[in-house]
Amino acid sequence: MKFFEREYGEEELKNASALALSFVGDAVHTLYVREGNFEKNPYRNGELHKMSSKECCASGQAEAAKKLLPLLNENETFVFKKGKNANVRSVPKNAELYEYKVATGFEAVIGYLYLSGQTERLKELMTAVYGDENG
Repeated sequence: MKFFEREYGEEELKNASALALSFVGDAVHTLYVREGNFEKNPYRNGELHKMSSKECCASGQAEAAKKLLPLLNENETFVFKKGKNANVRSVPKNAELYEYKVATGFEAVIGYLYLSGQTERLKELMTAVYGDENG
């Protein structure tokens, strides 16, 4: 495995499971949020966890998706819808089904952009959603 070096082709990602894309996207999003929160407060682990948990949950990601959706191009919108419409088997107890599905779509877009090597586009969208505070 070539960590941070492997880029997947458009056809590979188009055929990838939406839930697999969201799996990767969740990790990328969490790292983005945690790094931004670390920059604000690098000394308080408990505080970092509280700050990050608000944004790295289904409701936080669903809120972020509202800001993200109008900015997506055709391919990104396709990936979002594919993620949102994926057949999820379980929903966390603190989330509603609809917001969980929207969060899954959000994560799928992030995973897609990351895996396709579109890091500048990913940064552009994350900055639009969260402002410059995390970038």
